[in-house]
Order: sequence, then C-alpha cells, then structure tokens
Amino acid sequence: MNEFLIITFLFFIGSLTGWVLELFYRRFSKKGRTIKKWINPGFLTGPYLPLYGFSLVSLYLLAHIKIGFIKGEAMQKVCLFIVMAIVVTFIEYIAGLIFIKSMKIKLWDYSNEWGNIKGIICPRFTCYWMILSAIYYFMIHPSILNALHWLAKHLAFSFVIGFFYGVFLVDLCYSMKVMARIRQFAIDYELEVRYEELKHEIAKRNEKYKKKVSFLFAFRFEDITLIEYMEKYMENLSHIKEKMIKNKNM
Repeated sequence: MNEFLIITFLFFIGSLTGWVLELFYRRFSKKGRTIKKWINPGFLTGPYLPLYGFSLVSLYLLAHIKIGFIKGEAMQKVCLFIVMAIVVTFIEYIAGLIFIKSMKIKLWDYSNEWGNIKGIICPRFTCYWMILSAIYYFMIHPSILNALHWLAKHLAFSFVIGFFYGVFLVDLCYSMKVMARIRQFAIDYELEVRYEELKHEIAKRNEKYKKKVSFLFAFRFEDITLIEYMEKYMENLSHIKEKMIKNKNM
C-alpha cells in the first residue's frame, strides 16, 4: 500500500482520537470540574489535535523496530515503550517550544509539575505516554494494520481523508490568524499568554452572561472582540500577581 496514504490515514485517526481523549481528560480534571464546561482542548477550531497525529505516526513507525541487542522479549518491549515515550515527549517539547518562541503562546502549562522543563514537558506525562504506547502496541497497532488492509481494498475512503485535510487546512489558516492576533497582543503587553487560561476565561465569561457559544468555536463572538477578552485575561493575571505578592508579604 502507498506509504504516503498510510501516513495520512494515521495522522487523520491520531488527530481525531487524541482530541477526544484530551476533551474528556480536561473536562474531568480538577480545573475542568470547577468550570463545569466542555472546552475545545486544541488550538484549532475543529475536533483534531495535530500533536496526537504526529505521535501516532511516530508510534506506528517505532512499532516496527526490533531491539535485538537486549535479551528477553519482555525487556525488549519495555525498552521499546520507553523509546516511544521519549520520542512523543520530544514531539511535545518541540511543538510547545515553537508556539512559545514564535507565537508567545503557551498551549499547555506543566509549570506546577515536578521535574518540568519550561512548563512544556514533565516526567508524569512522559509516564502517561509510556502507558499509552503500551496500550497502542498491544491493543491498537494490530487493529490499525487491519484497517490499513481494509483501506487498501476500499480506496474510496481516501476521499474521506482528502475531505478531512481540506477542512483541516482551512481551519489551520483561520486558527493561525487568531493566533497571530493573540501573539501581537502578547508582544504589545510583553507577556506570555497561557492558552488554556484564556479559554477558561472565555468559558467563564460566556457562562456569566449566558452566551451560547459552541466549545468548538471559542473565538467567534457577537458583541465582544478577542482583544477585549485578552484585556480581561490580563486584568485577571494582574489580580493573581497582586494576591501572590500580598500573601508572600504576610
């Protein structure tokens, strides 16, 4: 089967599946339970997370590696899962770093986690990636191989994948325009925007004024602009800093 079609299919499945996992994880996390709202976990408008797409492609490629220099099948598998976790963590680090350096936006924040590096990666989530790698290898990888064989016999499905990428590219252009506006605001006010906090601020404000805004379209507004939301976000940051200074001096 065409290798390019395999990669595009895996990116498609990984992006959608990862979005669903993050959606439920964040909804039932401590902060998500406080807000009691379903919030789009990605920086794109639609239901997909490219980070998971790249990660699934990486896991698929790594799953074919044979670690012959280590004795014992169990130890070989453990080493493979460690390698998978390191690779996915590296992808996560590069993605986070690109947005911080180029866009002044922190898509996620692990600053409160032990052993974190720049708040982008941390040991706890690397362990999660290792567990997910094992789940992928034993439970998902064989099914993906079967799905790829099915896809080879039903190439009409490739049009579905093509449609996904068409929508994905349009969404990417729209979302990057939003990111560019946030970046300019961050540069003007010399701050680093924590994207999750901004989305939570939007969700709380929408709930306060009983606005019916779909969680898939967090940045589409009727009577308030993105800049106004950013200004409210900055005000909250100022209040938090003042409170921290006050508590420190007490």
